[in-house]
Amino acid sequence: MLKALIVDDEQLARRGLEIRLQKFADIEICAQSRNGREALAAVREHAPDIMFLDVQMPGMDGFDVLRNLSTSNMPAVIFVTAYDEFALKAFDANALDYLLKPINDDRLAEAIERARHDSDEKQADEHRTKLLKFVCELTGQELSLDAALQAASGDGQTYPRRLAIRDGRETTCVDVEAIDWIDAAGDYMCVHAEGNTHVLRGTMKHLEELLNPEIFIRVHRSAIVNRHRVKSMRPHRNGEYFLSLEGNTELKLSRKYKSNIERIAHRSS
Repeated sequence: MLKALIVDDEQLARRGLEIRLQKFADIEICAQSRNGREALAAVREHAPDIMFLDVQMPGMDGFDVLRNLSTSNMPAVIFVTAYDEFALKAFDANALDYLLKPINDDRLAEAIERARHDSDEKQADEHRTKLLKFVCELTGQELSLDAALQAASGDGQTYPRRLAIRDGRETTCVDVEAIDWIDAAGDYMCVHAEGNTHVLRGTMKHLEELLNPEIFIRVHRSAIVNRHRVKSMRPHRNGEYFLSLEGNTELKLSRKYKSNIERIAHRSS
């Protein structure tokens, strides 16, 4: 069974998609969300395999939802949109699935079949990378890691104190110590700091080498955490741990990085 989350601010649209999905025996609707905030909470609670995401919603739109999701729990995303032909070309160019309102049953079946195919780990990583790249292109936030550090450097410190994050036409400097955690998919990283998520182009290995190891600790192949944000830890299976961070965020520490547990425990105990 694949768990599905429906996100749309229109009740009739949610109900219509719910009825259509009942035809698929392997799709279970785990939750429905009326806005972006509810969607983020539903992803954390239910860990859906597929998210049918309305692009145009008041307040936090579909792209804002993607920017605020951790890449480690990002489901396969099927966009639901009323965008015009010009915008749809952007979805096609990035090989991302979308359903045009009103939803066509054949297109729905095709999108679900692709989501089934993308359910394995390798395909899921590729899907997340495409999503992050797409968000960068649409929001104007893409900035390479080297450029972000260079723009905020100049104080001669061994480790950078700030990251310069581009947001549209503006560039904001983010204090490195304000970063809560970082996760990545492919060549894109999500930097989570003070309730905001910024997308950078670069690799975890490169960033890990640049950050102060006394503060930032690798906990997963796709995650680095600020140890000062870890509130508690609980053991999981096979030597893994779940780390609870401030702000109700939970990250997994994999077996490969179990040797780092003592460095984190020094702070959280």
